[in-house]
Amino acid sequence: MITKPKGTYDLLDIDARIYTYISNLAEEFMHNYNIDYIRTPIFEASELFHRGIGGTTDIVTKETYDFKDRGDRQITLRPEGTAGVVRSVIENKLYGNRNDVLKYYYMGTMYRYERPQKGRFRELTQIGVEAFNSNEPMIDAEIISLGYYFIKSLGIEDFTVQINTLGDETSRTDYTKALKDYLKPHLEGLCEDCKSRFQTNPLRILDCKVDKDNEILKKAPRISAFLTKDAKERFDKVKEYLNILDIDYSVNENIVRGLDYYDHNVWEYVTDTEKVAIGGGGRYNSLVENLGGPSLPAVGFGLGVDRLILEIKKILPEKALTKQIDAYVMCVNEEEKMHAVSLVQDLRLNNIQAEINSNNLSLKSQFKTADTLGAKYLIILNSDDLQKGIITVKENSTKEEFKLDESEVVDWLIGNL
Repeated sequence: MITKPKGTYDLLDIDARIYTYISNLAEEFMHNYNIDYIRTPIFEASELFHRGIGGTTDIVTKETYDFKDRGDRQITLRPEGTAGVVRSVIENKLYGNRNDVLKYYYMGTMYRYERPQKGRFRELTQIGVEAFNSNEPMIDAEIISLGYYFIKSLGIEDFTVQINTLGDETSRTDYTKALKDYLKPHLEGLCEDCKSRFQTNPLRILDCKVDKDNEILKKAPRISAFLTKDAKERFDKVKEYLNILDIDYSVNENIVRGLDYYDHNVWEYVTDTEKVAIGGGGRYNSLVENLGGPSLPAVGFGLGVDRLILEIKKILPEKALTKQIDAYVMCVNEEEKMHAVSLVQDLRLNNIQAEINSNNLSLKSQFKTADTLGAKYLIILNSDDLQKGIITVKENSTKEEFKLDESEVVDWLIGNL
């Protein structure tokens, strides 16, 4: 038997229904924020991610799926969405009108070769939002709040926003020096990854999952002490906007995110109980220019759909997780089937979710199938009634029956669903 590769999964049943729900709600939500949909390729030139994400990040050094195609080109399956969107903005010159704020969202699969665990797969799905051409603290707060209220709209309440600032270039340079000076005599007390990060990306040591409770890191200097006046004022302004937008947030100076392109604000959406990040983002003002485009400030976030599905399953009542359709059309003989085929088509074309006995089931079996499908109404056809132009509609929960003229059934269901 051929089985799926390690770290992948089949999306089906309850998870598939929740996924569709998230996708549909995302489309409505983004429309309200005037955000356009964008789709980029699943694979891109490896250089895009090595230059964009950073050659020293864990994603690039440990987790990317890299290969050469038949044209001997170095290709990488996308590990995240931002770099591809930036490439598209540059390649298609979407920045033509420099007065416009460009806002895009995507929902798609990403690929990371990491150890599979609960809510983390090698093939994962993300919803992301990227906004270009505004450096105002207002847009940072807007993007943070967008993710916050989208998560809340899914019914998830048990989370907060943890925010931090990496400051401007001067702030980061001064802080990085102070951090390295502090950590140098303590390197032997850190994990092997952190020893490597000390040389390549010392800020990443701060959010190490292995050393997160290490006393060495708890006593490390904080970036807030090294912020320039402008960087501090910018961060304060973002927090002021977040207060106006009624966002539940806290400052966590250990958040630096795992990608090299971030500057200024970074944040994560973190569950209150398990302290798991279900998404995060930040500002990346240099990335467009670093990838060959103009100087274009940008900010964005990504949410892990797999994590969202897990959180939704915790809070939805059992009934909400079971499949439910609007109507099940029951028929047995050929005359009834002829009417049933036409009727179920009319129902579906009028946005009524309907199913039909298409497997020659007995009437008893059809009742069981309708219950399995969670049918709200049973439409019961029998030859005698059809001769009179009558159809029986039965409400499945109350068992109340209604005798309707055949021409009235669709309108009646529309009015009662």
